Amino acid sequence: MLKDITLGQYFPGASFVHRLDPRGKLALTVLYIAALFTAKSWSAYAFMFALLVMCVAVSRTPIKTLLRGLRPIVVVIAITAVLNVFFTPGEPIFTLWILKISREGLTQAGKMLIRLVMLICGTFLLTYTTSPLALTDAIESLLNPLKKIRFPAHELAMMMSIALRFIPTLIEETDKIMSAQKARGADFETGSIIKRAKALLPILVPLFVSAFRRADELAEAMEARCYHGGEGRTRMKQLHAVLRDYATLAGGIAVVAAVVVINRFLP
Repeated sequence: MLKDITLGQYFPGASFVHRLDPRGKLALTVLYIAALFTAKSWSAYAFMFALLVMCVAVSRTPIKTLLRGLRPIVVVIAITAVLNVFFTPGEPIFTLWILKISREGLTQAGKMLIRLVMLICGTFLLTYTTSPLALTDAIESLLNPLKKIRFPAHELAMMMSIALRFIPTLIEETDKIMSAQKARGADFETGSIIKRAKALLPILVPLFVSAFRRADELAEAMEARCYHGGEGRTRMKQLHAVLRDYATLAGGIAVVAAVVVINRFLP
């Protein structure tokens, strides 16, 4: 299960999406999320789904990779859908004690399910096609105007980059600890939920120790290289937006406008 978590992983490639400016990809992701939460009709969701499929195809990201990334959060998505089914008011079509299933609840659950899946796949697509270093530079560049009010743009971008970078490392470390515990007779898969939760406690201590050790080693490595934040820092690769970046960003704005029009004129 842990190996299915692909958040923060970068898959190198030479597709059109890979070559886009990371600042534009961040802006497009924000526009995509805004369009998703703006969508209200099934026609709008179908339009957004077709757009997502097209983006996945252009980025040459394997469908299996996206689906594998969804597996660890299937339970969260299912719980969200069930809560919408039973607690959305409307005309009841089935009643069991205090639980009522309404037509509006089924519709809302379906829309919420589709929205969450497309939201997660869209954000995964950003990390799959953008390296952590490029994301750091993009976030810092977009936050640069806030430096005038002493906002720590570089520090914030660096923290987010390090967090994304170490997600796969911590997952791998957790998998190693669990394998070692299983070899010593630990059981994480049987028993009640409370019993399985207690069985996970011996994993947390070595995991936290390992995380703090890695953080200390990273801090020492940065100090040894005379790292002093963003002041006077240069970049080997400068960010340059070209015509395709502006055209793609204009397309993202057009998508939000199209969703608004679909909500207005299509059922």
